[in-house]
Amino acid sequence: MPSRFKLSATATLAALALLGASCGSSAGDAPTVEGAAADIVSGECVGANGETVTIYSGRTENLIQPILDAFVCETGVDVQVRWGDSADLALLLAEEGDASDADVFLSSSPGPVGFLEGEGLLGTLDADTLELVSADNQASAGTWIGFSGRKRVLVYNLDNVADGELPASVLDLTDPAYADRVAIPATNGSFEDWFTVFRDTEGNDVATQWINDMAANGARTYPNNRSIVEAVGRGEIDMGLVNHYYNYQESAARGDEHRAENFDFAAEDIGSLLIITAATKLESSEHSDTANALIQYLLTPGAQTYFTQETFEYPLAAGIDPADVLPPLVALEIGSVDFDSLGGGFADTERIIQESGILNN
Repeated sequence: MPSRFKLSATATLAALALLGASCGSSAGDAPTVEGAAADIVSGECVGANGETVTIYSGRTENLIQPILDAFVCETGVDVQVRWGDSADLALLLAEEGDASDADVFLSSSPGPVGFLEGEGLLGTLDADTLELVSADNQASAGTWIGFSGRKRVLVYNLDNVADGELPASVLDLTDPAYADRVAIPATNGSFEDWFTVFRDTEGNDVATQWINDMAANGARTYPNNRSIVEAVGRGEIDMGLVNHYYNYQESAARGDEHRAENFDFAAEDIGSLLIITAATKLESSEHSDTANALIQYLLTPGAQTYFTQETFEYPLAAGIDPADVLPPLVALEIGSVDFDSLGGGFADTERIIQESGILNN
């Protein structure tokens, strides 16, 4: 299969055609918010002001819609959203170029944003936006910022895996003791970002041998992190490599019926990498100030508190503490990785994963 970033985005258009959506209010009406968004809003809703911002969002609707609804309520700006996979949307933006209607791109991982930066399509964020996060969590050129973080962990079934069976390192999962017991979201964007960093920090040969050995050891491919967490929780497979927050969400929803817990590798282990979500504005945006305002809103205390208390992600804005249930972040998990380099490594990452044969498992 060709690299995802080498495919034409034309075929993607049909899949995205039904994903366009909007939230907001009719001109002159004061919007109202319910549910989680109502907890984010710091005051009364204002009426529509005639401004619009168009977002291409690789973050799924259930995770970020309350933030967008709260933004509409507090600013009066109408929000138009096209939902889709982050990599597919990046492809679409590259094909649209300067003709795109998009003002803001929200990505579930830095790789697709790095790809667009390499294409010269990103604008520079305002200084007052960039100063809201540490230098570790933004592009060196000021083209994007991270607004939440998800740590890589090993989720395992409490009934099928004894404590003594848990690996010391993600590198140990190629051992015969884990044959046919591990799930991987091999085509998921955050896994691809993680594997790109793996190649960069441990060496291309080491990373390639690891994915080849995982395939040979019977590691099974699932479409995404959530499907792995659900499968592990019902005992379909013993363990899997995922983003941390999915298991907290499942545990909160299902209680003791969900038979899975997260296992954290040592902080210096590549298996504990923190993958950040990323926000950027397009250079072609005709609503630059509104785009900056939307990105700044993602870093407000209300939005950051929502991310950590409701979706169990790590907040990245200064001064916001993570939810009590989340373990602290240290060492490799915090900012020791140059995410600017991820976009350029995606093509080789997808080729290596494909050639490993793991997608056939």
